[in-house]
Amino acid sequence: MKQADYHTVNPLIRGKELELLPQETFDRLIQAKTIEEVGTILSTTIYRPFIYEGFEHDFEKNLADQRSQLFRWLVEISPQKEIIWMYTMRFTFHNLKVLSKASFINEDLDYLTIDDGLYAIDWLKEAISTGESAYLPELIMKSIREVTEYLEESTILQGIDVIYDRHFLTAQRQIAEELNSPELLEEVTAFIDLTNISTVARGLRQNRSTAFMTTVLSSSGGITKETFLSYAEASMREFIVFLKASVYGDILAPALQEETIDFVQLETCTQNYLTSLYQQAQTAAFGPLPLLAFLQAKEVEAKNLRTIVVGKRGQFSTDKIKERMRQLGV
Repeated sequence: MKQADYHTVNPLIRGKELELLPQETFDRLIQAKTIEEVGTILSTTIYRPFIYEGFEHDFEKNLADQRSQLFRWLVEISPQKEIIWMYTMRFTFHNLKVLSKASFINEDLDYLTIDDGLYAIDWLKEAISTGESAYLPELIMKSIREVTEYLEESTILQGIDVIYDRHFLTAQRQIAEELNSPELLEEVTAFIDLTNISTVARGLRQNRSTAFMTTVLSSSGGITKETFLSYAEASMREFIVFLKASVYGDILAPALQEETIDFVQLETCTQNYLTSLYQQAQTAAFGPLPLLAFLQAKEVEAKNLRTIVVGKRGQFSTDKIKERMRQLGV
């Protein structure tokens, strides 16, 4: 990957960054007394087209439409489509899960899919149905074939999630290595490690077996799969001691108690850390990281806006909304 390939793209991204809402605006939104006041504040931002009487009922759909348009624009301007897919891949594999289950139970679940800006739902459906595709990369086809083989012998739908999740993390690592960006590889490695940490923690809480952990854990991170498996039969307390001593100890500290893990805080800590890695890209004039940093910042912004709108509709307290907010990106 040539860093200079992005010399014309990054100025466009810098311009888009100016549209992101500042912390001051979010502070005002959090303090707003009513959903109508939230609308008044947002009407002075780029979200003005989303604001009308009863806007809160359509807000999720409007955010999704905006995200689709953004993905398609970035695919058009990026010199490497794989960079965009590094971010939108989570939606591709979400769609694969939904469509594989829909095919198996013979129901239409298209309404649950999310536009990833790259791979049309009809392409995924055809690949799941026939095992072949002229449009999808081999790493997607490999995951589809494994799921198909699994469903020939099992009717447990959870296995579909397990297989696709494992392929997703493997694909993340594979593409990061192919793009030859040390910074991107650092982010992906951390993402896989933190995903494994969450998987082990949830597995311990649910008393999952070592065999189950072996199936769901990824071997593509920086902490070896064997290290995680050594805690598969341990207590939550022992795992927490390991986490506190690991390279992620300080990052996850707010979520770690003596014998329990706050899973809401765990997800927040994970997202905030990944955001901080992307923020380092703001000093880069070239390369793909500013683009990915913007995508992360935009996604965090959307999540925070959803939290506020849902919170105000549900009359949550200001403190309850604050604790669910994510660290802003760019």
